[in-house]
Amino acid sequence: MTKPTVDWFALAPSLALLGGTSLALLGAVLVPVVARKVFAAIAAALGFVAAGVWAGLLYSETPSASLEVADAITRDRFGALAQIVIAGAGLLAVGISYGHRTRAEHVGEYYALLAAAGAGMVFLVQANDLMTLFLGLEWFSICLYILCAIEIDLVSSLEAGLKYLVVGSFGSAVLLFGSALVYGATGELEFGAIARELESQGLLNDGLVLAGLAMILAGLGFKASAAPFHMWTPDVYEGAPTPVTAFMSAATKAVALVLALRVLVTAFPGEEELWTIAVAVIACVSLAVGNVAALVQRNLKRMLAYSSVSHAGFMLIAVAANNELGGRALLYYLIPYGAASLGAFGVVAARERELGERVTLDNVAGMGWERPLLGVAMWIFMLAFAGLPLTGGFVGKFYVFAAAYDAGRWWLVLAGVIATAISLYYYLAVIRALYMRMPDIQLAPAGGSPPREAVLQGTVLTCMAITIGSFFAVQPLIDVAEKATAQLPF
Repeated sequence: MTKPTVDWFALAPSLALLGGTSLALLGAVLVPVVARKVFAAIAAALGFVAAGVWAGLLYSETPSASLEVADAITRDRFGALAQIVIAGAGLLAVGISYGHRTRAEHVGEYYALLAAAGAGMVFLVQANDLMTLFLGLEWFSICLYILCAIEIDLVSSLEAGLKYLVVGSFGSAVLLFGSALVYGATGELEFGAIARELESQGLLNDGLVLAGLAMILAGLGFKASAAPFHMWTPDVYEGAPTPVTAFMSAATKAVALVLALRVLVTAFPGEEELWTIAVAVIACVSLAVGNVAALVQRNLKRMLAYSSVSHAGFMLIAVAANNELGGRALLYYLIPYGAASLGAFGVVAARERELGERVTLDNVAGMGWERPLLGVAMWIFMLAFAGLPLTGGFVGKFYVFAAAYDAGRWWLVLAGVIATAISLYYYLAVIRALYMRMPDIQLAPAGGSPPREAVLQGTVLTCMAITIGSFFAVQPLIDVAEKATAQLPF
């Protein structure tokens, strides 16, 4: 029996996170209850650190792309850079999670699931065939379904887990059926082979292929929280534990969009005239729905959920550009956006722990003066979301617009500018609440003020440094993204 050669180096990031998962699970059984949380958090953090290091080595040692494990995965710099982003998001999510009040009997499983979800994500961005794509997608999705509902004492958490399970399963089913249609038309699973069969058999614009492509786009749209496939996002983001929401907002979106770009340019280059228009329309719908819905939100997690829908639209503009500049813009955009999103939810988590209730624009009033570090950080994150200077969000949007203009899609630039102008209203409303509104007078809590969590504040500070630093380190980051995107078949 002939067995495929396995490049263990290419699988090292996934294996490192699986190792962290196993260690956290062992700790849940063998480590005393008093030390279980520390042990599990360190195990998950080490897994993400090791995955990031291995991904960095993969990037450095992969000057040219290659197919590995019977052509099931791609070893290239594009996937390696995405893995670094995911590993960084996971590490920061561990920092946000550390002070979260998770039930003692579930804390080991919590960090194990977080690392396992990261393992599925770093595996998925290397996918080179439809089977691996679906396997990786379900791998991390099942972990997130459980994480959303892990607070079994809270109805909102159980509701979020159920909604994400139902809608996410529907999205996965749509993607699977679309993959089946493409396989039925071409007889191939591997992305490059699909493209060759479409051209050699004259299947371009074939009805079966187009239906399959539309379903694959819809399935990836569910995972990216792009409108009109975003219906689960506000409810799940609001009800899930805030550290889980933070991880989902940064990592899941990164995985879905990176994978969408890889699939479209590798498997369907002959259909580019069709899918670029489809992606551009989805981008415009996401910009409109996300920004208009965010205008009326008072709950901060729901507002950030609709903000993520809007940012999915901005990143889809880069995908719709279908050029190397768009690929570089997408990879760069994920860095400041991921940091700002994790940091913003980190601030929300800190406020939730102080008040013991949901965070709204009303109960963050005066927080900028009460918690200066968190207030300044939230102010910077809102500016980054809005795409204003001295944050990486400004450069990210600039590159996205440049890619769209270079592709001749000036109307996407116009849509993005209008969406940015609308978004200023609700982003600046958060800053106004932090500094320009007085909090309601309440009785002081027994025992004095809640403790300032060093790990959470350090994580928020790191997110703030990345958000600002990506503005001043544009050229090195763009150079890294350029080398990664050069290995895609544009």
